[in-house]
Amino acid sequence: MAEQEQKQQVRSAEVARRTNETDIKLSFAIDGTGISEIDTDVPFFNHMLDLFTKHGQFDLNVKAIGDVEIDDHHTVEDIGICLGQTVREALGDKKGIKRYANVFIPMDEALAQVIIDISNRPHLEYRAQYPSQTVGSFTTELVHEFLHKFALEARITLHVIVHYGHNTHHMVEAVFKALGRALDEATSIDPRVKGVPSTKGVL
Repeated sequence: MAEQEQKQQVRSAEVARRTNETDIKLSFAIDGTGISEIDTDVPFFNHMLDLFTKHGQFDLNVKAIGDVEIDDHHTVEDIGICLGQTVREALGDKKGIKRYANVFIPMDEALAQVIIDISNRPHLEYRAQYPSQTVGSFTTELVHEFLHKFALEARITLHVIVHYGHNTHHMVEAVFKALGRALDEATSIDPRVKGVPSTKGVL
């Protein structure tokens, strides 16, 4: 019985999305152990999703085929859509969650900050200036694209600030680590919270 209750408490969701540009299957568990299986044609983005999963203690499985012969935009954008949708579904009625989080993560010389409100009011504020427009073949403007679509579909308020840094890889890496840690904290269950953490009575 205890094992059955534990399984019922696991908050998870999966989605399949197929368009003329991408074919994505994605599953996400909030109450995970940091296990990721990431298979896309965007190597640097694979690395970032793996960091997000590990540092957030989620479980994430992504299989994505996209039109990367054009560029990486559609693949990164659509993964942001799918991940946001699964986060929203996995959260369910949001009863008992902490709702807010504010996390700073250093990566050597770089410092990133991510603030989350699981508000049902989708919004992204993004402040980052990178020394380079690319990391390998990955275009840094796609970080904004991913975060924007993720925040919209998860229906969260998301503020991302890269305070400083001079290595673009380190700066982007700090963002994804901070995103994982902040989402983990905001989605955590606080036993003191009765019902939904809002005076409106609903999120």
